[in-house]
Amino acid sequence: MTTLVWNLEENATRRHLLAEALLQLPEARRAQVRAAAEAAGVPEGHHHDLGAVYATIDALDASERVKDDMRAIYRILAEAEATAHGCAVEETHFHEVGNGEALRNVAAICLAVEALDPDEIVATPVQTGRGTVTCAHGELPIPAPATAAIIARGIPTCERLLEGERCTPTSAAVILHFVERYER
Repeated sequence: MTTLVWNLEENATRRHLLAEALLQLPEARRAQVRAAAEAAGVPEGHHHDLGAVYATIDALDASERVKDDMRAIYRILAEAEATAHGCAVEETHFHEVGNGEALRNVAAICLAVEALDPDEIVATPVQTGRGTVTCAHGELPIPAPATAAIIARGIPTCERLLEGERCTPTSAAVILHFVERYER
């Protein structure tokens, strides 16, 4: 039985999730995943709503499994943004989570999970961080409202909080989508 374990007690950013997944692959397979992420064809532009994100995902050079995972993650994000802004999911406007880098990171995480093909994904409680973060909406408390909305759907968090934003809306959506069980 293959288990992907994410240690999220110090950091739960999307870059950390990707690094943790890649470390569980042999070095040659890591290089293949990185190359596949580059070759997938995520454009640099900004994707402002769920429809634009879905259109970008549909056009990627990736498996249907990866595309399905990405769509599910971005649906979670849209639902969280809708909760945070009091609007319909279709009316949500993505800021940072809709940029090319965020989509590339999500694609790479999904490709790494596909390469590992784990029977189970397990994580520690999530470090959200503390303080404030400056984003498109101005200065917000950590966790930001969209992150808090996703966490409220059943993600356990660490009691001891570290300074700074340690879990973003995107990483929270990845965690909610993939993690099946949490261990201390």
